Amino acid sequence: MEDKLVTLAILTYAKAQILKNVLENEGIETYIHNVNQIQPVVSSGVRVRIRESDLPHALKITESSAWLSEEVVGEKYPKIEKAGNKVLIPVDFSNYSLKACEFGFNFAHNIGAEVILLHVYFTPIYATSLPYGDVFNYQLSDEENVKNILQKVHADLNALSDKIKEKVVAGELPNVKYTCVLREGIPEEEVLRYSKEYSPRIIVMGTRGKNQKDIDLIGSVTAEVIERSRVPVLAIPENTPFKQFSEAKRIAFITNFDQRDLIAFDSLINSLKPFKFSVSLIHLADVKDTWSEIKLGGIKEYFQKQYPSLDICYDVVQNDDFLNSLDKYIKNNHIDIISLTSYKRNIFSRLFNPGIARKMIFHSDTPLLVIYGRPS
Repeated sequence: MEDKLVTLAILTYAKAQILKNVLENEGIETYIHNVNQIQPVVSSGVRVRIRESDLPHALKITESSAWLSEEVVGEKYPKIEKAGNKVLIPVDFSNYSLKACEFGFNFAHNIGAEVILLHVYFTPIYATSLPYGDVFNYQLSDEENVKNILQKVHADLNALSDKIKEKVVAGELPNVKYTCVLREGIPEEEVLRYSKEYSPRIIVMGTRGKNQKDIDLIGSVTAEVIERSRVPVLAIPENTPFKQFSEAKRIAFITNFDQRDLIAFDSLINSLKPFKFSVSLIHLADVKDTWSEIKLGGIKEYFQKQYPSLDICYDVVQNDDFLNSLDKYIKNNHIDIISLTSYKRNIFSRLFNPGIARKMIFHSDTPLLVIYGRPS
């Protein structure tokens, strides 16, 4: 039986070459494949691929190295002294990116924070990292292409800034302080790196609606940030019918009866103090059994004591076809936002067991708020 290739990481060409050298020195055959650079929604860069049988060995190597753990696996985070009073909005100048700006600016206004508009651009030429034989083939036109990319990025960012100023003057957006930041690299990696360095209160990102083609979902930046971020992430689908968090009157919180859900729920309530809403506790189960309802009832009583002014109800949603069941529940119960807890998962589980959040952001037109579940 043929040993198929699996993707270990998506990196810039320079980092991919370093990782390739490390793995091959350990006897692991490694291949670098280009990621689709035509579709703008697809993250640019190269795929580092290995044989599936070498995956356990490769994971041990990456997770045992400080540089590889931080840069490739993404599990090493520095200690954060104090959360910055910022709302981070990654932008790519698309329509759903503008939708995220509407949410982000209004959210920042409600919590008294400033906005950071982060755009990550990718330049495909890394002359200093190319093998000598390739450096001799390096053409002036490549340098001109990089220059053109930079000019276009600056022009797009200035156009976005002008559009925001117009909306502020017209009263469509609140007048909050905002800063534009440019970084070069792979979008999801730079968004995560920025959040580690400055610890914003929340990351607000746009996503395509559920009717988009499957090709738009490959390598989604939002999905990767959701799975790896320790900062709350609010994913806003392009077709969301409202423009600010204050319009959300009912939030569904999905729980798996894990103790970390209690911590995440407390974080949710504390971070949303300026807003008024009710909460539906939801458990996804294979069958609607009495024991699940008893546990949900117990959690509701606990939350009711902790947050006496909060309106809370609970329900069990069967997950044999949970996306469609959840869709029906959202529609019947007028749910405005879905919230759930994201647990730290290593690269192996991310490769072979995509999380609920990743599936949901591609399926629903309802905003998704994902909170990292820190262990007690």
